[in-house]
Amino acid sequence: MKHYFESIETVLKQLGSSKNGINPTDATQRLEKYGHNKLDEGKRKTVFAKFLDQLKDPMIIVLIVAAIISGIAGEPADSIIILMVVVVNSILGVVQEGKAEKAIEALQKMSSPYSKVRRNGQVMQIKSDEIVPGDIVLIEAGDAVPADMRIIEASSLKIEEASLTGESVPTEKDADAIPPSDKDISLGDRRNMAYMGTNVVYGRGEGVVVSTGMSTEMGKIANIISNTNEEKTPLQKKLAGLSKVLSVGVLGICIFIFVFGVLRSGGFSGDNVLDTFLLAISLAVAAIPEGLVAVVTVVLSIGVTKMSKRNSIIRKLTAVETLGCTQIICSDKTGTLTQNKMTVVDSFGDVQKLAVSMALCNDANISGENGEVIGEPTESSLVRYAFDMGINKTEMEKKMPRVAEAPFDSVRKMMSTVHKTEGGKFVQYTKGAPDELLKNCTHILTKDGVVPLTDKHRTEILSENKKMANKALRVLASAMKETDSLPADTSPESLERDLTFIGLAGMIDPVRPEVKAAIEKCRQAGIRPIMITGDHKDTAVAIAKELGIISDESQAITGAELSEISDIDFEEKVKNYSVYARVQPEHKVRIVNAWRNRGKITAMTGDGVNDAPALKSADIGVGMGITGTDVTKNVSDMVLADDNFASIVYAVEEGRRIYDNIRKSIQFLLSSNLSEVIALFIATLQGFILFSPIHILWINLVTDTLPAIALGMEEAEEDIMKRPPRSTKEGIFANGLGINIIYQGIAIAALTLISYFIGNTQSHIIGMTMAFLTMSTCEVFQSLNLRSMTKSIFRLKTHNKVLFGAMVLAFALSLFVIYVPGVNNIFKLTPLSGSNFLISIGLAFAIIPIVELVKLIAFAVKKA
Repeated sequence: MKHYFESIETVLKQLGSSKNGINPTDATQRLEKYGHNKLDEGKRKTVFAKFLDQLKDPMIIVLIVAAIISGIAGEPADSIIILMVVVVNSILGVVQEGKAEKAIEALQKMSSPYSKVRRNGQVMQIKSDEIVPGDIVLIEAGDAVPADMRIIEASSLKIEEASLTGESVPTEKDADAIPPSDKDISLGDRRNMAYMGTNVVYGRGEGVVVSTGMSTEMGKIANIISNTNEEKTPLQKKLAGLSKVLSVGVLGICIFIFVFGVLRSGGFSGDNVLDTFLLAISLAVAAIPEGLVAVVTVVLSIGVTKMSKRNSIIRKLTAVETLGCTQIICSDKTGTLTQNKMTVVDSFGDVQKLAVSMALCNDANISGENGEVIGEPTESSLVRYAFDMGINKTEMEKKMPRVAEAPFDSVRKMMSTVHKTEGGKFVQYTKGAPDELLKNCTHILTKDGVVPLTDKHRTEILSENKKMANKALRVLASAMKETDSLPADTSPESLERDLTFIGLAGMIDPVRPEVKAAIEKCRQAGIRPIMITGDHKDTAVAIAKELGIISDESQAITGAELSEISDIDFEEKVKNYSVYARVQPEHKVRIVNAWRNRGKITAMTGDGVNDAPALKSADIGVGMGITGTDVTKNVSDMVLADDNFASIVYAVEEGRRIYDNIRKSIQFLLSSNLSEVIALFIATLQGFILFSPIHILWINLVTDTLPAIALGMEEAEEDIMKRPPRSTKEGIFANGLGINIIYQGIAIAALTLISYFIGNTQSHIIGMTMAFLTMSTCEVFQSLNLRSMTKSIFRLKTHNKVLFGAMVLAFALSLFVIYVPGVNNIFKLTPLSGSNFLISIGLAFAIIPIVELVKLIAFAVKKA
C-alpha cells in the first residue's frame, strides 16, 4: 500500500496500532502470521551437488567413458591421467559457485540486531527480527532502520539512503502525508518513509512498521537476486557448443573406426575386439583436447592475478573475456563516477567570514590533524572547506564556545548557533536555504562593512544562487548577528530575524579526476557509458555533461518518465538515453535488460544494495570495493578495489588481451588435436598403429598444454583499444581461425606421417618414435607461430620469455620419455640415432616456414 499518501491516523488504523504501539500478545500473534523480520536465505546446493553439475559437460562425459574403457582394456595409466584431468576441472568449477547465497547473507547483516520499540506505551529493546507490522520503532542518529516504516514523528531527522536509492545526500524526513498523485513517486522522494537497511545520520524520529522481512524494499531486492538466472558468458557458450561438436565428432569417428577395424580383421574375435577398442580410444583421446578447459582456466587465472595488481578483482574467471566484448557500461553515479564526498566548489560573498560561520554553525567535527571530518556529508563538506582555508573548527570552538542553538528543521530550512567571543560578546551564525534565509536578512556584509540590504543586493544574491543551482550545486546561505549579551529568547523565531547576510556556498559531489579520460577511452574502444543514479535530474545532467557522457539534456530521463514507457517501446527508445535520474532498483534491471535484448553485451557498475539486482542481471556486474556493500560485492563478477572507474578501462583492455590469447591457445590445441586425428585416421586406413593412447595423452597434456598456457602470457596488440567490441554473434572460429586450424592440422599430420614412413624403413618402433618426436616438437614450434595470428613472428617487437621457457621444457619432456631407460619402455619408444633425430626435428621445424608463407599470402591478399 502507498502509506506515504495517507495520514498518520489512517495508517495507524489500517495497521491496528496506535502511537502507544501494540500489546505483547498481539505482537506474538503477528509474528506467527507475518514471520520473522529477516530475509529468506534461499535453497543451497551441497558441495557434492555442485561437483556433479561440473560433470554434465559433453566433453567431460566422453572423457569419463574413455577412462572407464581404458581401465577395462588394461590401460590403467591412460585411465588415471584422464580421470585426473576431469577431477581438477570439476574442483575449479565448484570453487566459482555460491555467490547468490553470500549476497543474501550480506543483506541479512545490514539490519541492526536490536531495536527500540514502544509496546503498550512502554519503550523496550527487542531483537530486530522480532519486529512486526504495527510496531512503533524509535530511531535516532547512528541507528540502522530495522524495517520499512511510515514516520509519525520527526525531529531534524535525516536518513542516509544511498545504499537503496543511490542519492549521495541524506534525505530530510518529516511526518506529513505526501499529497496524493495519479503517478507514483520514487523511493528517494518519499520523505515520510524510512526503509530497512538505511541509516539515521541526524536527529531522531518514530515510525510505525508497515512491512517486514521479504515484504520490505530490501526484501524485494533479495527476491530479485534469488530469482535472477545466472547467464553464461559468450566464451562459456562457445566452448559448450565446441564441446558438443567435438563429442558428436568423436563418437562418430570411434564408431566408424571400430566397425571398420572389426570388418577389416574378419570378425568379432576377443583379441580383435579389444585391439579395435584400444584403437578407437586412441582416436577419442586424440580428438578431445583434454587440456582445453584447464588451459582456458589457467590463462584466465593468470590474467586475473595480473588484473588484481591493478585493483580489478575478478570473482568469476569467465567474466574476464566478457569484459573484452562489453559494449555498454551502465554506471551508478555516486561513488563510482563521483567521489561520494560533498565538496564546496563555489562561493559568493565574504569567503573568510563565510568559512567561519559555516564551520561554527555545524554539527560535524574534525577527527584528525589532516582535516578528516565525521558527520553528515553536507555539514562535513563545510567544515572541510573552512579547514582548507586555515580555519580549524575545533580550535575555533575553544575560542568561541557554543552557548545556544536552534536546530535545523525541514519547515524553517535553517539552523542557528550562538557563540561567546573572547571579548565577552555574543555572535550568532545561521545557515540555510538561500531564499528562506534571505527573507530574514536586513543587512549585508560587504567589503565596506555592514550595510543595509537593498533590492539590488537581493537581486544579485538570487542571481548568484541561480547560477550555482544551474550547475547542479547544492547551495546554502549564511548570515550572522552580533549582540552584547546572550539573547533571553533563543527560540528560532527570535534568533532568526534581523540577520546580516554573509554569503553563499555551492557544493557538489565532484567527479573523480580520472573518470573523464576513462570515459573517452571507453568511447574510442566502442563502449557506450550510461549513467544511472537516484539523484535529481539536473544534478545528473550536469555531471554527465562534465564527463562527456551526454551533450544535451534530451538524452536524460527520470525513473518516473521511464515507468510510463512499456518494455517493448523502451527497447526501441533505450538508445536515445545515456542518463537516468531518480531511478528505483527495478528501473536499473529494465535498463540492463533493454540493452541486452538489443543484443548488446552489458556491464553494470554499482556500490549500493539498490544496484545488486541489475549487477546480477547484467552480462558482467562490477562492484565497488571501498564504498560497495557486501551485497554488491557478492553478486558482482568483478570488484574494483579502488572504486575507480578508470580501472574498468584497464580491465577492458586486459579482457580483450586475454580473449585474444585464449583464441590463440584454442587454435594451437585444436590444430594439434586435428593433426593427431588425421594422422591416426590415415594410419588406421593403412593398417598400422601410429600411436597408442598414452602417446597421445602425453602430447596433449604435456607438450601441448605448457605452450598453450604460455601463449596466454602474450602482450596486447598495439591497437587493441581502438577496435570496436567484437560481436556476440561472432563464432569461436571467426576471422579465419577455423581455416587456420584445418590447414595447420593437415600440415602437422603430413610432417608426422613422413617422419614415420622414413623411420619405418628401419623398424616399426623407430618409425613410431620418430613420428612421436616430430609431432610433439612440431607442435612446440607451432606455438611460436601463434604468438600472432596475422603478423610474422620475425617482425614482433615484444618477447614472450614464458613461451620460450615452455617450449624448452616441453621439448625436454619429449626427449625424457624417449631416452630415459625404463620410461621409454613404459611408452614403448626407443632412443633414436643422430640422423633420425635430426630428420625428426627438421621435419618439425618445417611448420614455421609453412605458416609464415600462409601469413604472407593472407597479408598480400588483404592489402590488395
